[in-house]
Amino acid sequence: MSTADSPRRTAPQERAADPGVLPASASASASASASASASASGEETATADKAPPVGSPLGRLAATVERLRGEVQAAHAAADGRALVEMAKGILIERLGCGPAQAARQLAALADRAGLGLLELAADIVNEAARDHVSQVAAEFLQRTAPSSTDRETPTAAVRLRTAESGILAAGDTQAMAHALLDNAARPLGACAVAIWTAQGDGSFALGGSAGFTPQEAARWHHVPPGVATLARRALDERRLITIRSLTDAATPSLGRAEWPEGGRMAVPAGTGGRLHGVLEICWPGPLSPQPPQIIRQIEALAQLCAHSLETRPVHATSAAVAPPAVTELIELAEGLSDPVLILTPHLDSRGHLTDFRIRHVNSRFTDPAGRPPGQVRGALLLEAYPLAAEEHGLYGRIERVHATGEPFRARNMNLTALVDQVALMAVADVSISRHGGALVLIWRIEDESARLASLLQHAQRLGRIGAFEENLTTGEIIWNSQLFELHGRKPTSAPLPLRGLAAHAHPDDAAVIDRLLHTVFQYRRPSSVTFRLRRPDGITRHIRVIAEPVLDAEQRISTVRGAYQDISSQHWTEVALHATRDRLAHSEAESEERNRLALQLQHAIMPPRRGPLDLTGLSVAVRYRPAATDALVGGDWYDSVVLPSGQILLCVGDIAGHGIGAATSMVVLRNALRGLAVTGAGPGQLLTWLNLVAHHLDQQITATAVCGLYDRRTRVLRWARAGHLPPVLIRNQKARSFPLGRGLLLGAVADVSYSEQQMQLEAGDTLLMYSDGLVERRDLALDDALTQLLTSATGPDQPLEQRLDDLLDRSRSDTDDDTCLIGVHIA
Repeated sequence: MSTADSPRRTAPQERAADPGVLPASASASASASASASASASGEETATADKAPPVGSPLGRLAATVERLRGEVQAAHAAADGRALVEMAKGILIERLGCGPAQAARQLAALADRAGLGLLELAADIVNEAARDHVSQVAAEFLQRTAPSSTDRETPTAAVRLRTAESGILAAGDTQAMAHALLDNAARPLGACAVAIWTAQGDGSFALGGSAGFTPQEAARWHHVPPGVATLARRALDERRLITIRSLTDAATPSLGRAEWPEGGRMAVPAGTGGRLHGVLEICWPGPLSPQPPQIIRQIEALAQLCAHSLETRPVHATSAAVAPPAVTELIELAEGLSDPVLILTPHLDSRGHLTDFRIRHVNSRFTDPAGRPPGQVRGALLLEAYPLAAEEHGLYGRIERVHATGEPFRARNMNLTALVDQVALMAVADVSISRHGGALVLIWRIEDESARLASLLQHAQRLGRIGAFEENLTTGEIIWNSQLFELHGRKPTSAPLPLRGLAAHAHPDDAAVIDRLLHTVFQYRRPSSVTFRLRRPDGITRHIRVIAEPVLDAEQRISTVRGAYQDISSQHWTEVALHATRDRLAHSEAESEERNRLALQLQHAIMPPRRGPLDLTGLSVAVRYRPAATDALVGGDWYDSVVLPSGQILLCVGDIAGHGIGAATSMVVLRNALRGLAVTGAGPGQLLTWLNLVAHHLDQQITATAVCGLYDRRTRVLRWARAGHLPPVLIRNQKARSFPLGRGLLLGAVADVSYSEQQMQLEAGDTLLMYSDGLVERRDLALDDALTQLLTSATGPDQPLEQRLDDLLDRSRSDTDDDTCLIGVHIA
């Protein structure tokens, strides 16, 4: 038995004759649904009108109406369940080759042996036979739900979906579809109302059907104009399921907001074959908690059921639309238009998915961008005829969206690209796409090349302030374009000026250059151009460049002179300002070069790029300094290594913020200050504290970083402190590691700062590295990753100290063009 033959409503006599068709669990479910529906209907009535007294005649009449309404809804739910059972019986008849009575007995026996309700077994049989999207969703639900947790009083996902499908198939219009969805599938999920929105071609929505809302509310929302940002509009635009936890969280205008102001909503597009027919919106009375994936899949399956039915079911009377035109009517319409027209229909694969569009017809005005005749395009797939239409934001994407949403698309100056012998040919056209029933009408008006070039030339003359002229020497006719009249400051109705009379309107000092122009054009018959000052009738003087060329006839005589005037006043004054600026820049560059030269000399005098090793008892010290890549970036990096009166060795590296002479002089101050302070015998932490006061009270208000260490040769102990600087690196047993990162604010930021002091016990064979950030810093790498690269480069076999420092500089991947200081200490 086919599902189309299943009865939507069963007479009481038929139900009495076959009491075993609907099990008790299904009846209980239907009664619960009917009670909930009656309760909801009672709430709706109460909100519309005040309830009459219970004991009054009007109250008894209202109670009777509510009871009858509940019975009708219960009968509807029972009929939907019965239709599902009838479908299962039909499948058994086909599979077993038996009669209806035997199929009914076989179904009941199978349900008893399986311990399932009759509706559950019927849904399983239909799912096994159908193997459609609903079957997949039901299978996913069973996989995610433990069998022991199944509540026999609550319909399963398979029962809900298949019962809703039965109700939708038997529904006479979208209004009945909405009631079937609410009663059989949505209400068991806790929902209180359902709305089916149908998308119209103009971008509006029509309320095709609704259940759970008051009639007054549904009537108010029977039509939603284009541009209203409803939840359905968002779901259609984004083509995905949209969830709102509570209407209080969104200012979206919504059907039923007054009744459920805190309710949650779900809206999912309903479409088939790539075309969206509308949106299914489900309402909950209270805030909606996050739903598990199996529930989301069930709601999407419900929307797909709606989509298949919307293609064939009539829309409810309140929103009925005009019947779509047939393709033959569109072809007749296309032949009456003066623009090129293509009639397209969707091309679906075996699963019903949209893969392309078929070009059903092109009208007699059709013009192919590639120059092909209409016969080569008519009947082809769109992407076969125009494969480049599939590029991002291309023509195919626009057509697909119009097909899906029904909203027309129009654009001016859109690029159309066609392939001819693997060469892309591009045309510019005004494009219009609209959906009519199951077909689409594509209209393009390819812009005429000559008109486009004329318009382009006109805009170029306007932007370049160029005016053209032509002077016929035989007839005396002079032609000026409109831009030339404006350039000369003359009215368009005035007579154009001849080229020979140009000197009368020029500055007297420019008469000689104009005479040279006329002599070259008329005597030597060659093109020429000059620049002069034009004195306009309004008293304004403009700097003009005029270009003229003679046109010779067959006898090599000048018949016509044509050319152009260009207003170059802004260019002239720009050149004047540019010359003045260039002079000032040359002076500034000379001063800057002198400052950089002095800073570089000062830096090299104090810290030469390479200094020989300092050999002391028990250790060797070597230093390297690499200046900045350009003289303009002379920086403030500094280093120092000196033996103090106490016998300890001072080791320090610092970096002044900034570049130039100021950074260089500040570097000298801090370096010398630290040398003088170290003589006091104070530790590294105290030395940095004093050095911070020096930096803070300098007139330049500098900031700097530094690392300072004191090495005792007798004990091989290094005491050190840092002020915002990178910590030293220790190389021991051919492996490099960084010192622990102690606290320490950079120098000069605040006056009152103390610096923590740490110590490290060194051993024979150790190598200590102290460096500035120019050795490791990269623009595209985090500082921690840059330090890791340094440790990798420093790890390796033992080698002489100076060679190790040279190798580290050579292998440095720094790209900041900053100067670099590097101190190496080897413990013997």
